[in-house]
Amino acid sequence: MTSTRAATPEAIVDIAIGFMGAKQLFAASRVGLFSALADGPLDVAGLAAATGVSEQQIRILADSMAAQGLLSRTDGRYALTPDAAAYLTGDRAELDLAPFLAFLNATSYSQWLGYDSTVDTNDAGTLDLDDAGWGAFLDGVMTYNELHAAMLVQNFDFTPYRNALDLGGLSPAFAAKAMAANPELRTRFVFDPQSVPSVQAAVEAAGLADRSVVEGAETATAEPGGEHDLILVNHVIHRFDDAQNRGIFEHARAAAAPGATLLVLDFFLDDDAEQRKIDALHAGEYYNIDGTVVYQESVVRDWLTAAGWTPRGTVALPGSPRILIADAA
Repeated sequence: MTSTRAATPEAIVDIAIGFMGAKQLFAASRVGLFSALADGPLDVAGLAAATGVSEQQIRILADSMAAQGLLSRTDGRYALTPDAAAYLTGDRAELDLAPFLAFLNATSYSQWLGYDSTVDTNDAGTLDLDDAGWGAFLDGVMTYNELHAAMLVQNFDFTPYRNALDLGGLSPAFAAKAMAANPELRTRFVFDPQSVPSVQAAVEAAGLADRSVVEGAETATAEPGGEHDLILVNHVIHRFDDAQNRGIFEHARAAAAPGATLLVLDFFLDDDAEQRKIDALHAGEYYNIDGTVVYQESVVRDWLTAAGWTPRGTVALPGSPRILIADAA
């Protein structure tokens, strides 16, 4: 059926000026606009006093955040929306995304300025950061992982499982939140050897050391074995090539009990009529940042099938990747 909707430039312009909204969000977070509203609505003068930003600039930022749905504006007074209150208010937030926004502003945005070269040459991006830059990078990435872990636990039922293997991930937050939701769940972490001390410290800090085992092994070649009823492969596949990923899934299958469940959490390019935007954007982000790859979901399904897994569906996590769920065939 041919659409009869009249053409408008609105979608094109919204995409083209999207970087403006992003930069205003980064600035609003950096100057404490959202935290200033945690105790209740304020007018422009109140926001200027609370943030130390001029009334002209804080008005621009507040109006932009209101236009983009993060604040409401009534009779000249601004208030937080539930989304902003939950994720942008510092110590008051359920999960403060400020470190992730700071990473996007300081590192990712600068890297995207070279995106034309990435498109024209297909040369992978590289990061050239000092120690402080790498610290901010890791802080932002781990904060984003915390968000993904929270969304995973909200959208997948971990209660049937007892013996999990977390294979090759970068953050222990996924299994830690799953164990918090299911007191019967034990997790064996098999991570890169360099990550072992930080993972051990994290599970101890979370009070989960008595239900956790942390082992070091190179992800691409690790053969953990065992009889696990749940296997987590979180943010792994985009870091490895075709042959390595085939091996990772084969080794994961060899560590699975009969009927085990596999969760593959990552961004995917799909073949649906409408590609999910966040995945396609991260395909550009990952390759432009450091040459890692967002794979087609159909390719990942082929890897799984060849390794003895039966894919059964995907679940899209809000503001986060998808999980591709498979069963031990």
